[in-house]
Amino acid sequence: MTNGDAAVKPKVFVLDTNVLIHKPDAIISFRDNEVVIPLWVLEELDRLKTFSDEKGRSARQAIRFLDEQSRRGDLTKGVKVGKDTIVRVVTTHSTEVPSDLLQDKTDNKIILAALALQNQGYQVFFVSKDINARVKATTLGLRAMDYEKQKVNFEELYAGWKRTAVSEDTLRDFKSRRRMAIPEKLHPNEFVILNNEKAADSLKGSAIGRYNAANGTLNLVGQKGQPVMGIKPLNQEQVMAFNLLMDDAIPLVTLVGKAGTGKTLLAIAAGLYGVVEKKEYTRLLVSRPVIPMGKDIGYLPGDKDAKLAHWMQPLFDNLDLIIASNKKEGIKSVEWLTHNRLLELEALTYIRGRSLPGQFIIIDEAQNLSPHEIKTVVSRAGKGTKVVLTGDPYQIDSPYLDANSNGLTYLVEALKGQALFGHITLEHTERSPLAEMAAELL
Repeated sequence: MTNGDAAVKPKVFVLDTNVLIHKPDAIISFRDNEVVIPLWVLEELDRLKTFSDEKGRSARQAIRFLDEQSRRGDLTKGVKVGKDTIVRVVTTHSTEVPSDLLQDKTDNKIILAALALQNQGYQVFFVSKDINARVKATTLGLRAMDYEKQKVNFEELYAGWKRTAVSEDTLRDFKSRRRMAIPEKLHPNEFVILNNEKAADSLKGSAIGRYNAANGTLNLVGQKGQPVMGIKPLNQEQVMAFNLLMDDAIPLVTLVGKAGTGKTLLAIAAGLYGVVEKKEYTRLLVSRPVIPMGKDIGYLPGDKDAKLAHWMQPLFDNLDLIIASNKKEGIKSVEWLTHNRLLELEALTYIRGRSLPGQFIIIDEAQNLSPHEIKTVVSRAGKGTKVVLTGDPYQIDSPYLDANSNGLTYLVEALKGQALFGHITLEHTERSPLAEMAAELL
């Protein structure tokens, strides 16, 4: 048989388990292609389904999705999903490898299942969120790729604000009228810092405006900013952040920044102000994902509150600073706030399934959440609730996420054109010169 007579087999995408954990219905993303699930992926999903965290829920959702497809045909022969996508389960793997050690681990058997398909003549693409798995697959001669359906380019992430140079007359007129028509089309709630470089005083030579998409105008924002619960904004980025945080008409705000930029402190101060002073919200609910560096939270002694104390200590530090800075009487301690149900600290795992109306919700360290988890969290918000997500995409503890694929940056890019959303990227560290040096150079 000549090469011209040989049948060319189609492309197949072999999915690793972590892809289905990242997005349980990821199969439907591969339109007009064949998606292969090795049997050992099902074994790993079966093991993970007993977990009570988000990973376990994703595993159960992926299993239900595959079960639904199995009712429509034989998965080992392939079942059509949608119009032109085929999903198939394979039960064999290649044994043609130089070392028996490769066949001892479930993760390796998934890779070897992809290798077996390639040996049969298929154009195989091994898809995994695990960098090391992709390296191993490439070493064996496979084409490996990350699941990029929900990835963004972090280097080009929407900042929520920009700078522009203006004349002295334009700046003076803007400050006098407090608004101006702007020919450039901006995103709703995007800020513009207008600078006149000729001004001797940098503060007087600049102004901050927030874009109102409804009428196409730039509206003046107070340059200095007023203290909130004793916390005063220290730079223009913090002024803009407070402006969004204090605006009850914007129910979803994201703050991205490196360590020491004040994102968590500003969010908690605004939340306490909304609960204690304005009484706009019934409670401040603060949470963060539990991503352990060693043992998981379940192995720590004590009840839920005792376990959470270890993970929530950075939040306690911010709360203590706000209480110490707030000169008004009323807030006595963190314990007083929790006792009076004005403050609740909750593990992110327990938020799912709850309906949370009328609350100010802060999700700290949101860069450790996948896009699927972010969607789950934001969808908990009830009527009258404001959700604030903070995080540093350069400090990610999850092994399957990075600056481009985490849920926080994905949400920023996905919602940047929505009127109910506001975002600020904070660049200047205010914690200390040492902290700024570490964030920049280490």
